[in-house]
Amino acid sequence: MTEKYSEDSIRTLDWKEHIRMRPGMYIGKLGDGASQDDGIYVLIKEVIDNAIDEFIMGYGKTIEINIDDKQVTVRDYGRGVPLGKVVDCVSKINTGAKYDSKVFKKTVGLNGVGTKAVNALSSYFRIESIRENKSKYADFEQGILIGDPPPNESQNRPGTIVSFVPDDTIFGKFRFIDDYIEKLLWNYVFLNRGLTIIFNGRKLHAQNGLLDLLTRNIDTPVCYPIIHLQEDDLEFAFTHSNSQYSEEYFSFVNGQHTTQGGTHQAAFRESLNKTIREFYKKDFDANDIKTSIIVALSIKVQEPVFESQTKTKLGSQYMEPDGSSIKNYINDRLKRRLDNYLHMHPEVAEALLKKILQSERERKDMASIKKLARERVKKANLHNKKLRDCRIHYNDNNPQRLESTLFITEGDSASGSITKARDVNTQAVFSLKGKPLNSYGLTKKIVYENEEFNLLQAALNIEDSLEDLRYNNIVVATDADVDGMHIRLLLLTFFLQFFPDLVRNGHLYILQTPLFRVRNKQKTLYCYSDQEKEAAIRELGSKPEITRFKGLGEISPDEFSNFIGKNIRLDPVILRKDLSIGEMLSFYMGKNTPERQNFIIDNLRVELDLVES
Repeated sequence: MTEKYSEDSIRTLDWKEHIRMRPGMYIGKLGDGASQDDGIYVLIKEVIDNAIDEFIMGYGKTIEINIDDKQVTVRDYGRGVPLGKVVDCVSKINTGAKYDSKVFKKTVGLNGVGTKAVNALSSYFRIESIRENKSKYADFEQGILIGDPPPNESQNRPGTIVSFVPDDTIFGKFRFIDDYIEKLLWNYVFLNRGLTIIFNGRKLHAQNGLLDLLTRNIDTPVCYPIIHLQEDDLEFAFTHSNSQYSEEYFSFVNGQHTTQGGTHQAAFRESLNKTIREFYKKDFDANDIKTSIIVALSIKVQEPVFESQTKTKLGSQYMEPDGSSIKNYINDRLKRRLDNYLHMHPEVAEALLKKILQSERERKDMASIKKLARERVKKANLHNKKLRDCRIHYNDNNPQRLESTLFITEGDSASGSITKARDVNTQAVFSLKGKPLNSYGLTKKIVYENEEFNLLQAALNIEDSLEDLRYNNIVVATDADVDGMHIRLLLLTFFLQFFPDLVRNGHLYILQTPLFRVRNKQKTLYCYSDQEKEAAIRELGSKPEITRFKGLGEISPDEFSNFIGKNIRLDPVILRKDLSIGEMLSFYMGKNTPERQNFIIDNLRVELDLVES
């Protein structure tokens, strides 16, 4: 029976109720911290953005960030929030100074929501402003003001201090991963020369802008020295990799990492193609120019329009409301600067031409293979038994797009259980048949010749660009035995060899599944380690039934729903900065068998060692 629609049906929520009821509108997905786009990192970013805006305006060259367990503290040395508006700035929607473009120009936080969302979604939140030798603070719990004492005298340096603890009633058992936070902070210092960030006592500083960004992030041999150019509000740097096949972008608007690109990235790509064609006086295919290119791009836009609150894709067409188009702005500066650079550095121009011609030859050599591969994919898609697709994808304009997930499983039994237990809206399953090929040292040709790799590439939709990726989370779901580990390693090799930017951008995970089920007549507990099993036995007492799962196929669909729903446990695949992809793949997947054997022997830990430690 339908409820009666009347005046009593209409509700007006206050600011914090709306944010807590619909957090996804403000911070994207929630998550537990396993993914770098989980909400707890968006909360950190929203607070830091305000400190960065102060730096951009010329106030405060240092930002201190400390994370102690689950409490985050951000301290800037800017002007400090006006003392009479400390409470309003973090608890009244559409309150802030950034609506006045005379005070804040070309900043990130423009919608007056950021710190309000942090406040509403925190179990504890404190803001303190130090200004004109006075200090004022306010305390909140879940957005509710619990402490608002009057200002007092202070001899501390001016600035703003924000401390908060994300609310575990919303984020669950979350954890912060330092690698994700460091990546975020390094981007801030690359994009803001002269800025120093101190993170848990470690100093982050960069002198050379996007040149340093690419130098830090490129871990493969390059064809020529990084080209780094800047003019007015545009800065860009790029080179071509000798061993990477895909196109890779690090693009930013007003310091915001636009992971989904947008109008600025499309304009850069178009302008680069045009400039290169005109310089060499040859109508190169765009694919030959972009193959293996690695680009860092930063632009500053007044009053930018993003396609979501999390600001991952730029929608603006103009530099400012009544200014020139972003496309023309980038084209004018890129053409002039890059054309001059190539004329002044003929050795770089020669190396760039050589790389483009090499890509052209490889593309033509592979043309017939690609054609056959695409025909196989098209035929398979009519009745593709390997892929059980979902309805919502990462490249859709849908609020749930960040939840889109592809599970890569081994065998029919495991894929069958996951398929029956999954959420058909956001979770898809790709079933492997046996062990995939070891692709280390092979060329991109193998991706098209090997049916399984070809179908996986097509399912992910990443042949041409990561921008077309269909799933935000790619989850390797294999048994926790020797064969399952080997399959994981082979899949990791495939992604690192041909699509490393997929891993760098935090899309690849390993699914954790329980090793034990401990239950009695009243309660069932699933345990992921021996320690959890022992704790469960103590909790249930009186000799509970204990089941050891040997493989994913043994877990029933009804049980699987407990492990791939809201309580899913994922281990992110994170690349270490101190080891290049080439070195890592060569060691673990190359032909140095004796060296690997010695490594295993030297690092082997027997059961007794584990118990004693």
